[in-house]
Amino acid sequence: MNTSEKFVITISRELGSGGRTVGRKLAEALDVRYSDKELVHELMKRFNLTVSGIEKLKGEKKTWISDFLQMVAPVPKMSLLTGYDDKYVAEFRPDVSSADIFKAESEILKAIAAEGSCVIAGRSGFFVLRDCPNKLDIFITASREHRIERVSRKQNLTPEQAGILIDKIDKDRNTYIKNFAGVSRYDLRNYQLVLNMDTLSEDKAVELILSYIKG
Repeated sequence: MNTSEKFVITISRELGSGGRTVGRKLAEALDVRYSDKELVHELMKRFNLTVSGIEKLKGEKKTWISDFLQMVAPVPKMSLLTGYDDKYVAEFRPDVSSADIFKAESEILKAIAAEGSCVIAGRSGFFVLRDCPNKLDIFITASREHRIERVSRKQNLTPEQAGILIDKIDKDRNTYIKNFAGVSRYDLRNYQLVLNMDTLSEDKAVELILSYIKG
């Protein structure tokens, strides 16, 4: 990848691996745009959803919103994995399908990539932007034990709760990708670089990525 020309780096990561922070630090090191939560905000505006409504809808399995939110929204708390309230009912959009969400997500990601060099964390970037020239796709992973420890600490959960959350998010995100990309997000052939964070700090991971880029 040539950083003297416009480039795109996509970072797919497992919950609890630290991939989001790696992406942010990498963008800072390269002095380029970091795209993370802005996609969420754009989709919220386009489909008239609120942050509160999104948080309550994250755990639903039987509607389009579960696929969408597991891909684009921040990590849910355990208390949000079950049940819903009046705001959920008020914001439910049966007229919107997961295909509509994927189409909108694709349009937004392509627009971000077209504007200039950037690092895009998560989402379906590795697939949506597959035809972009000068692109690097990275997958950030870690052992289940490492992820459970991190999620437990950051979310103030028990190890058992963190494990349940991790398993749910893993399944839902992979289902979403399979439905629309036709591949598993765990197929390492999707990426040029894979990093296991078990023995790496986020700063060291950024160093390794930069070394890879420089060749």
